[in-house]
Amino acid sequence: MFKKSIAVTMMIVLLFVSAVACGKNEGNSANPSASSGSTNAGSSDKVVKLRLGHITGETDAWHKGALKFAELVKEKSNGSVEVEIYPSSTLGNDRDLIEGMQLGSVDFALVAGVLSNFYEPYSILELPYLFRDNDHLQKVLYGEVGEKLKQDLLANAQIRGLEFWVRGPRELTASRKIEKVEDLKGLKVRVPEIPASIAAWKAMGASPTPMAFGEVYSSLQTGVIDGQENPIAFMASNKIQEVQKYLMMTNHVYGYVQLTMSDITYQKLSKDQQKAVEEAAKEATTFENELVAKQDVELLEGLKKGGMEVIELDTAPFMEKAKTVHAEFAGKYGQELYDSIVNTK
Repeated sequence: MFKKSIAVTMMIVLLFVSAVACGKNEGNSANPSASSGSTNAGSSDKVVKLRLGHITGETDAWHKGALKFAELVKEKSNGSVEVEIYPSSTLGNDRDLIEGMQLGSVDFALVAGVLSNFYEPYSILELPYLFRDNDHLQKVLYGEVGEKLKQDLLANAQIRGLEFWVRGPRELTASRKIEKVEDLKGLKVRVPEIPASIAAWKAMGASPTPMAFGEVYSSLQTGVIDGQENPIAFMASNKIQEVQKYLMMTNHVYGYVQLTMSDITYQKLSKDQQKAVEEAAKEATTFENELVAKQDVELLEGLKKGGMEVIELDTAPFMEKAKTVHAEFAGKYGQELYDSIVNTK
């Protein structure tokens, strides 16, 4: 009887151990996916499908750069990672995209100044007339300053700044002709949700109106706003010439867009997949920057043919007014960062 009890006890123990082992195996196989709708990120025989969102149209250099990035990611990951591109605010506006990356519901996004709402020192990059020209901008972004910004963005917002892409300078369009800084008085200008932009346009005498870009076309059409400011390529891809008559060459911001990635997504990829994404981002940067430089001249001619009158300005008075807010933002968000940018030669 005693032997029989021992045998029964041993059988129960063996069954328990077997059940625990099975449970562990099942737990190990259920790795979370890198994105909703994707397969296991660490698996070598399955494809991880990721999403990249941006706010502009399909003819813009951003979109073409994003397509190139997706092509390179697939190539460098040997087909284990695929990136699907969602243009024209399909996944939401800039703020939606950034918040989505923080939650892991958006994998990549092309975003710019609105990042300053999530890591405030980015506000300094948006100060009008901070950068002298595109060469100055690139020296800053592709040097020590840019690297530190990327590291700090990750530490403070859990977003990876993979690469900076350059854009043409921001210009002003309006329903009325602007020939001198005094003409800006009372002009309702759409600006992004960026404190530095709002303050600078107020200093120049305008009435800045923060608004998501997806609302701009209809707001110009209905007269809710009188003007907007953006790079030439942005205007062309979003057909601003259909709702604006005058284009003023203010050259007030030499700007960037940043290819960013959710750190939640990044950590779910294998080391090889992470490397593929990083290498693809670098190569896509070269492609996009060259495309922007080539396109801007052609696109400006297209805007003229579309009926816009282009007005060259003496920008010195605009610069003088806008720079009155520099000290405030440098003091608030990083004097050292501001000085590093100004002193970059």
